[in-house]
Amino acid sequence: MRTRLLQTRPLRSLGALLLLMLLAGPERAMAQEKTAPPSRGAAQYSFARIIQRVRPAVVYVSTQKRVPGVRTPFDHIPEFREFFRQFGDPFGVPRDRVQTSLGSGVIVRADGMVITNYHVVSGRRNEPIRVTLHDHSEYEARIVMADPGTDLAVLKIIGGGRFEPIEMADSDRVEVGDLVLAVGNPFGVGQTVTMGIISGPLRGRIGKAKHQVFLQTDAAINPGNSGGPLISMSGRLIGINTIILSKSGGSHGIGFAIPSNLAQLVLDSALRGDSRVVWPWIGADLHPVRRDLAQGLGLRRIAGAFVNSVSRNGPAQRAGLMPQDVIVKVDGIDIDDPRLVLYRLALRGIGKRSTLEVIRRGRPVSVTMDITAPPKQSADDVLVLDGNHPLQGATVANISPDMAEERGIAEGIGVLVTAVARNSRVADSLRVDDVIVELLGQRITSVEQIRGLVDTPDRVWPIVVIRDGRRIRGVVR
Repeated sequence: MRTRLLQTRPLRSLGALLLLMLLAGPERAMAQEKTAPPSRGAAQYSFARIIQRVRPAVVYVSTQKRVPGVRTPFDHIPEFREFFRQFGDPFGVPRDRVQTSLGSGVIVRADGMVITNYHVVSGRRNEPIRVTLHDHSEYEARIVMADPGTDLAVLKIIGGGRFEPIEMADSDRVEVGDLVLAVGNPFGVGQTVTMGIISGPLRGRIGKAKHQVFLQTDAAINPGNSGGPLISMSGRLIGINTIILSKSGGSHGIGFAIPSNLAQLVLDSALRGDSRVVWPWIGADLHPVRRDLAQGLGLRRIAGAFVNSVSRNGPAQRAGLMPQDVIVKVDGIDIDDPRLVLYRLALRGIGKRSTLEVIRRGRPVSVTMDITAPPKQSADDVLVLDGNHPLQGATVANISPDMAEERGIAEGIGVLVTAVARNSRVADSLRVDDVIVELLGQRITSVEQIRGLVDTPDRVWPIVVIRDGRRIRGVVR
């Protein structure tokens, strides 16, 4: 049976489970959360006070989306539509249905800002979202920011006055072995609580989203806890429960939570009114260090970020990074994976400097890098494709060095699909983040080439795109 990474989904387990170790109070929490009891008799077996403090901040998030069914030749006749509404379709054709998405979330500001997972509200920006609190009170909410790169979303509760938020902790202070609680509110009828420890260091090789890093925990992340908080023994938020590693879909003690520092980064971007998180531009193609690479370079650890290439005049080149360098630390913090390099630079902040420690030809070298925002694109770099042709409804853009770096693609190859209009001619053919590398038999390197091809009289256009690292050949009509 294959082991899979699963995004947690709502199901089953209802009612709060109040577990081990009653702490004396918030004023002693920070000291006690790092200290094991001297004996079994010294431990008190309840987390009730912690849960009582955080439960007002844990919410149930539900959304509904109408999914259109298959149309029939009779749909345009009112009498047939009424017949199908009352008695169903005698031909067995699937009709419209309501698709429900369920998950948890956590209130992080008194004005009703909620953090949850992107996959809980994905595709629901124009659909109603309901937030249910621990006392079963319900509110509408709207999406302030939905960031697929981190699998995080920020919601704003509409109305309701002031709320009781959870306090966010510094997830960099979390250590392997710390006790944690995973909390959720599946279906809005009761909270679930499970206990565990931080069982692994910060990891960047888990998950598909581009900017995800994770804390690993053995606390059972129940179905429905996706988007809920992982909390410390001080009752502070240290992570957002997101995925489990499982063969069956149930918890096997390997769960992953997005660290609170990354959640804070997304929240700050949302509060500034940004449409997305602006990540630093490194100007280098970074790869994970595999066993054979580590042996070939004489590295002591199979960890770090291998510099495959650097962009001309980019931040990495200006800092003195060179191809075949291996980044092992950023600002004194160990780096196990390329994602962690970008994460550490993002936490440091654009406009500041970071010190990178690298291994170069077997010797340690230190460089200082200016943390730089990606260069802005001009209007000429973006093309909205309107008109009567097979690409109608797509928006494409030239691929800048930072875009190539972020997506792991080579510079100067293809144009990026940045938007696809609903119900357009390409809605079923192209996806956002596809890279068009060939069109009508021509190799594509810029939007100007696309602009010159839209008047082609042919109604069937051969096309080649790169999607999720795979080269796909097809046609658009």
